[in-house]
Amino acid sequence: MPLTLIDGSAALIVFGGTLAATFLRSGWRESALALKGLRLACRRGYNAEQGKSELVGQVRAIREDGLLRAAPGHVGDCEFDEATDALIHDRSIAALLAAHEKHKARRMADADTAMRVVSQAAELAPVFGLAGTLVALNRMPADLAANGDAITGAIGMAVVTTLYGILSANLVLAPLARLIERAARAEEAQRQVVVDWLAEQVAEAIPQARAAPPHGLGNHGRAAA
Repeated sequence: MPLTLIDGSAALIVFGGTLAATFLRSGWRESALALKGLRLACRRGYNAEQGKSELVGQVRAIREDGLLRAAPGHVGDCEFDEATDALIHDRSIAALLAAHEKHKARRMADADTAMRVVSQAAELAPVFGLAGTLVALNRMPADLAANGDAITGAIGMAVVTTLYGILSANLVLAPLARLIERAARAEEAQRQVVVDWLAEQVAEAIPQARAAPPHGLGNHGRAAA
C-alpha cells in the first residue's frame, strides 16, 4: 500500500483539532479579532497619500475659514473623522494627537490579540499532529503479521499527521501571525505620516495665546519709557 500525503482523517484530526482548541482557548471575541486581523493583513494596506488626498478639502476649509468658522467634515475614516472633530471643537493640535493615540492604542491591541490567537494555533498544530500519530498507531492490528496493508496504512497515517502538524505550524500559521504584526506596524507608520502632515497643515489656524509682556515691564515700565 503506497504512502499518500493526502489523508482526510489526518487532516480532520490536525486541522479540525487545532481550530477547535484555538477557539476554546480564545473565545468568540478574540477569534473574531483574529479573523479581522487576517483579513486586514491580506488586503491592500493603508496608504498615506490617499489619506492626505481625502483630507485636503477639510484642511483647505480650516486654513481658509479658521477653526472658529470651519465646519466638521467626515471622510469615512473613523479615526480622522474623530480627530478633526476634536481639533475643531477644542481648537488644539493636542486634541488631534490625543484622538490619534486613542485609535492607535485600540488598533495595536486588536492586532496583538489577533497575533496571539494565530500563534496559539501554531503551537497547537504539532500537538494534534502527535495526537493523530497516536490514533494511527492505535489502529494497528494486534497481530502484526496478519495484515500488512493495515500496518502500512497506520504507519502512513502516523507520518502524515505528524507532517501536517509541523508544516501547518511553521509554513502557514506562524508566518500568518508575523504577517498580522507587520501589517499593523505598516499601517501605523502610514497613519502617523498623515497625522504629522495634518498637524503641520492646520498649525497656522490654531489660535495663539497673546504673549505676556516681559517680566518687570508693566504699566510703570511703559510710562517710564
